[in-house]
Amino acid sequence: MNTELKVSLIQTSLVWGNPIQNRINLEQKIRTINEKTDIVILPEMFTTGFSMNPDSLAENMNGITIDWMTKLANELDIAITGSIIIEENNLFRNRLIFVTPEGKIQHYDKRHTFTLAGEHEVYEAGKEKLVFDYLGWKICPLICYDLRFPVWARNAENYDLLLYVANWPKPRINAWDTLLKARAIENMSYCIGVNRVGLDANALEYSGHSACYDVLGNKISTIPANKEFIETVTLSKTHIKDYRSRLQFLQDQDRFSVSL
Repeated sequence: MNTELKVSLIQTSLVWGNPIQNRINLEQKIRTINEKTDIVILPEMFTTGFSMNPDSLAENMNGITIDWMTKLANELDIAITGSIIIEENNLFRNRLIFVTPEGKIQHYDKRHTFTLAGEHEVYEAGKEKLVFDYLGWKICPLICYDLRFPVWARNAENYDLLLYVANWPKPRINAWDTLLKARAIENMSYCIGVNRVGLDANALEYSGHSACYDVLGNKISTIPANKEFIETVTLSKTHIKDYRSRLQFLQDQDRFSVSL
């Protein structure tokens, strides 16, 4: 078990609807990380931008992007995660993929599709929360709009790291900042959010604000807004254990189940 986990946040612009160029750009960025890292986090729909036109953009689980993630993860001895458009059983899904260096693949389908943009009319909502172990750390990955729904993120599994990948637009960035911090505090967990920057084809502007918060809601990252940036943060199991032992808030939480 690793007592420390090093996680690299890649805040980047995306080329609209161009998986080939996005993979090229992201691989270049990943290869510039010159310090030891365990996990690299990419934004939501990192090959396309937040598109509601998946017909020509969707891949399957044996597609080019997952093959690219698998080979790069193996070569660089890192885990890579982010969401892409997947077609499965004639349905489109906004699916987060987590690939380990050994080629093990975990996936999570976005539970809360963004109705304001019509995502619910195009993509099938996920029905299962994912919490898995990696290097002795329990990780719960979620996607963008999921951030607004604390019940879905509730730490009933005693996870160590809650992470969000996103295309969260600038006009509502204050909510992003506030909710990321809140999710860390209420779940006594590290909380990481990786958001894109730049403009998309719908003239929506994204300002980033990618960040990492510790279990007390202190920001431990220094990523600037409105620019491409990569930062590697170090997470500590000792930090989690010490504060959960002293402040046993999770033990006092209400017990209930979520109906889908």
